[in-house]
Amino acid sequence: MDSFARRIDPKANQAEARRQQNINEALWKERTHQVQQYVARWVYTHGIPFHACDNDEFKEMVEAIGRFGPGFQPPSQHHYREKLLEEEHARTKSLLQDREDEKNKYGCSVMTDAWTDMKRRSIMNICTHTTAGTSFIKSKEMSNVSHTSEVIFELVDKAIQDLGPDSVVQVVTDNASNNMGAKALLHDKRPNIFWSSCATHTINLMLQGIGNLPRFKKRIDQAKSFTIFVYGHHRTLACMRSFTLKRDIIRPGVTRFATAYLTLQSMMEKKDDLRKMVVDSKWYDLPDVKSKKGKEATAMVLSIPFWKGVSLCLKVFEPLVKLLRLVDGDVKPSMGFLYGELINAKKAIKEAFGNVEIKYKEVMSIVEKKMKDRLDSPLHVAAYMLNPYYSYTNSSIFCDSTIMEKFMLCVETFYHGEDEKAYRAVNDDLDRFQTKQGSFSKNMARSCQRFDFNPASWWRLYGGGAPDLQAIAIRILSLTTSSSGCERTWSVFEQTHTKRRNRLTTERLNNLVFIQFNNRMLSKKERISRNKNYEVLLSSDCSEAQGFFFEGGDEQALVQIRDEDEGEMQGTGIPWSVLGDAMGVEDELQPRRSARVAREVDEEDWESEKEDEDNVHEDIDYEEDNCEISNTSDYVHVE
Repeated sequence: MDSFARRIDPKANQAEARRQQNINEALWKERTHQVQQYVARWVYTHGIPFHACDNDEFKEMVEAIGRFGPGFQPPSQHHYREKLLEEEHARTKSLLQDREDEKNKYGCSVMTDAWTDMKRRSIMNICTHTTAGTSFIKSKEMSNVSHTSEVIFELVDKAIQDLGPDSVVQVVTDNASNNMGAKALLHDKRPNIFWSSCATHTINLMLQGIGNLPRFKKRIDQAKSFTIFVYGHHRTLACMRSFTLKRDIIRPGVTRFATAYLTLQSMMEKKDDLRKMVVDSKWYDLPDVKSKKGKEATAMVLSIPFWKGVSLCLKVFEPLVKLLRLVDGDVKPSMGFLYGELINAKKAIKEAFGNVEIKYKEVMSIVEKKMKDRLDSPLHVAAYMLNPYYSYTNSSIFCDSTIMEKFMLCVETFYHGEDEKAYRAVNDDLDRFQTKQGSFSKNMARSCQRFDFNPASWWRLYGGGAPDLQAIAIRILSLTTSSSGCERTWSVFEQTHTKRRNRLTTERLNNLVFIQFNNRMLSKKERISRNKNYEVLLSSDCSEAQGFFFEGGDEQALVQIRDEDEGEMQGTGIPWSVLGDAMGVEDELQPRRSARVAREVDEEDWESEKEDEDNVHEDIDYEEDNCEISNTSDYVHVE
């Protein structure tokens, strides 16, 4: 009777529960295998993705059922739609209470993103970000509405009103012209709220621009041709994995450009293994290797210019990828570090070219063009100056007229209509901070010399003698610089809005997305806290790595980085790409067959007539997130 009265807690000590089982080890293994067969049958029969079982929630569910014992009645569909959904929604909201508290104390960012799914439905996502992390608020279908500046402004303004205008410090979107029009409208109504460009989007544009330069594109395309060949045949894949100790070459990233960097890095790490492979008889005797593309793949691996080119790619991409990890990782508020690390990234890129201007000029022009008016706004520059990690290390920052001018513009926006506070912040408090008066002079304040310190917390501790400047510093140094967390709701929304769930009301659909997205973000935060070497740019799926698997695969990427320089339809404020998406232009230009069929045909072209698929049964395993990341300073320097 006690076993029924005791509360079911799947997180209780499983070792203790196992000791209570009065059976021997052999019988335990047999019973475990029998249960696993039932779980596997459910997975196979209903097409459950294998990775859906590789998470804490699944393990807790299995443990809870085991603790209940025989006779458990699973919930009905009605329970899933009604009571249980409401309870889980309430539970998720309670887990986010710390973010609500942070929002009220230190402010938040509103993040928006619009996208079009495979059924041509246009979705607008709204998320918030605080120092505790990103939270999904809601999605709104806007298929019947043009994405004009006015429409975006009304949606953002409504979100600000719901959250509380005093709690919102900035809005973060990409730099599309319709968003910039909404920015102007918001400034007219709420002149004390900043509107920032998404740093993740901007840095990806930099990587895209650099990657399209002939000398870099050539090496990336060569790497793709090699991986496409290897993955196009079972025996070449098995051979490669035998030489790399079953470690995979392709490392899927959260975007195509993250994938390109991580995969090139992976190939560089395995360079010796790949070279040994292509000169070994195991490789050379494979029928497919004797084909034209097989010979090209072999020659590429043995090519010294190829590896030198890969080395240069990594040395040029690495500073920007490091910056991408900072702004996309959601590990800590990045506003106080973005501008300073962008300066360091530009220096590192120049060093990769030996500081020879004629060699780095083309790359630097791309970086400068994309960052202008996006990552060098008054808000970004003021946060850079107020971060003592930079300004106490380099006092000349306080003497830079451009930096000081943008700092004053930031203060004017923050204290709009409060001239006395703005005056004291600029004329009194800034001097105390700059000359290290009062608490700023304490030895304990030297913690700011560490890159991993929290500048907002530092200002809470030592900024009391400069209260008006302290209020600005705490709020802007607690901000994110990206809306990428909002963009990650794309796949979540696709999964919930399927044919099986097309009878869901809008409220239930939003509740499902709310639960899925926020619990994923909470789990990610926990994984990062447990593993300091967690690679935030790695993805659990390969949707952004298709270009390394088959020809034309990049067109299947979920995340399409839109360049804001594309232009707009005159008089509407709507980018041409948005109009094209709405009208299904790309669908009309595609052959009348699915991408899946096209891929199957391409793969059949690769097949050898003598290839025996039964000999190879291994799945492709991607490297774990905790794999050591190589230091590209070990790579060959290319003049």
